[in-house]
Amino acid sequence: MPALSHDAVPVFKLYGETRHWPTPDLLHCESIAERSRLHDWHIKTHRHADLLHLLHIAAGEVVLDLEGTQTRFCGPALIVVPAMAIHGFHFEQQIRGHIITLAQPLAEHLIVALSHQGAALQRSGHYRLVDSGEAQTIALLVAQIADEYRRPAINRDLVLHALIQALAAQVARRAERQRSHPPALRPTPSTSERARSHLQRFQALIEAHYREQPTVGALAKQLGITAAHLNTLCRQLADRSALQLLHERILLEAKRQLTYTNMTISEVADSLGFSEPAYFTRFFKRLTGLNPRDFRMRQHAPC
Repeated sequence: MPALSHDAVPVFKLYGETRHWPTPDLLHCESIAERSRLHDWHIKTHRHADLLHLLHIAAGEVVLDLEGTQTRFCGPALIVVPAMAIHGFHFEQQIRGHIITLAQPLAEHLIVALSHQGAALQRSGHYRLVDSGEAQTIALLVAQIADEYRRPAINRDLVLHALIQALAAQVARRAERQRSHPPALRPTPSTSERARSHLQRFQALIEAHYREQPTVGALAKQLGITAAHLNTLCRQLADRSALQLLHERILLEAKRQLTYTNMTISEVADSLGFSEPAYFTRFFKRLTGLNPRDFRMRQHAPC
């Protein structure tokens, strides 16, 4: 089968979804079967502009297509799929495991916290868990994340953050031990490194300044490129405009503050750079279909 050009590879938030990040959490967790059974156990090659996948294969076989290289293996295993990596999967129906997806702010936080070992979360890779003790430790962490993610509880956000930090540290340790082996997966040559670098720097600028609501032109100037060029590369690599990427980050923070804090709507609006609460309400409803108050009530409604 001929390789897809980078422009032809679909860009999703979660596989099969092109709308906004579906949760106020900075991570999403589901069983592998939950989504893959809807697609006949075959997840076609695609990519994400600003998400990191950590897949835990507890048992069963998978054919992994990562950056054009296909590998067949059985669990227990870990798979790391960083932002922009082209990836796909063909799972057997008896597969057991979970996929944990991290939004960019959380992924970047973990990469920085891990220091030089943070590169393990920036490289495509898969790791067989042949040591039974290591396999059990990682399986327990993933099970705890899945359990905590599914149920609302006091300090849920804090517990999830601690658990994902522990899992990321385990991934980094496993990658460190494998570092002496030549990488089986090569970075794709089909997208210019300069374009990727511009997108990554733009996303970093968004993270640093989204509360100030800077203009796309001002951010492009900091990158040393025009706003038109920035928009073009954002559409090519992320399938969204530069302004949409900025708005998605503002929206994510708005959802988190409405869910996890007691701030008033006016306080949330002010913290995110809106001069009037009405502007914030209009922005939020345009992107979600709900006004902020209704969204908060839904988040806090009993399950």
